[in-house]
Amino acid sequence: MSAQTKPIIAIPMGDPAGIGPEITVKALNNPKIYEVCSPLVIGHSEVLKMAMNFTSISLNIREIKDPSDGKYEHGTIDVISLNNVNVDTLEMGKVQAQCGKAAYEYIETAVHLALNGKVSALATTPINKESLKAANVPFIGHTEILAALTNTHDPLTMFEVRNMRIFFLTRHLSLKDAIAAMTKERVCDYLIRCDQALQRLGVENRKIAVAALNPHGGENGLFGREEIDEILPGIQMAQEKGINAVGPIPADSVFHHALNGRYDAVLSLYHDQGHIAAKMADFERTISITNGLPFLRTSVDHGTAFDIAGKGIASSVSMEEAITLAAKYAPKFQPSWA
Repeated sequence: MSAQTKPIIAIPMGDPAGIGPEITVKALNNPKIYEVCSPLVIGHSEVLKMAMNFTSISLNIREIKDPSDGKYEHGTIDVISLNNVNVDTLEMGKVQAQCGKAAYEYIETAVHLALNGKVSALATTPINKESLKAANVPFIGHTEILAALTNTHDPLTMFEVRNMRIFFLTRHLSLKDAIAAMTKERVCDYLIRCDQALQRLGVENRKIAVAALNPHGGENGLFGREEIDEILPGIQMAQEKGINAVGPIPADSVFHHALNGRYDAVLSLYHDQGHIAAKMADFERTISITNGLPFLRTSVDHGTAFDIAGKGIASSVSMEEAITLAAKYAPKFQPSWA
């Protein structure tokens, strides 16, 4: 596959004071990345050079203005350099307004390129909530930034690890509030959205399992009525709309079966239910995919790791997986308006 036929994956460099530049450099030192895609960094050349210094990696930095100008050959990092960081005052592992501002601008530039069809997908690196706040950026994370920049309502998060995909009915809620949100209408709506998301990723003959909430799926009301009153009726409503959904299936077995190919995806009912399953399967290779955007976006599922930033010891496995997954889905991906 030539560089011209491989998908161009935009990589916003993340917070310059975090591990984003380091894992970017390490990932692009792996020749296998260039076998599946044409990676393009949106960042700052001097910060990337700093990362190469403390990782003892030697690659050429090639500044370009447009994705069409890239060489996309192993040994050379093609970068659209925004030159928006004062490297003389940059402190690794510290919250800094200039880093929050820079991280936002890298994402903004990558989104602009994606919306104009110049890159096939985004594979994002970590940003820091406190740095964004210090820079007066009015968002707390990637999902909120991407939603605002693309005018997308309520993007849908999916985890992929090995061959298991996990969606989330609720996320950042207390367990008590999450249970209250588990209505049959919400279950039905999310199953429809999950099915649409899988279709956009090119998954055919989709079968989605819904995890149960209570032990043994509630044992017909013995351990709680949520399955009877809300979850099963929601599944049945989705089935009536043509969605191939099954469940509720006890959470102690449904993820195992999904990992072994019985289901194309699992709808997890709350944050930790799905996060634990994914990260126990393979912590570093758990990748987040944001569905519902006009373009494909994958991301590492870890933070800026300020405690180890600048030490050269951060693992790039998750970054490599995020880029590879973006390359896997990009050729078949259907935008949300398709």
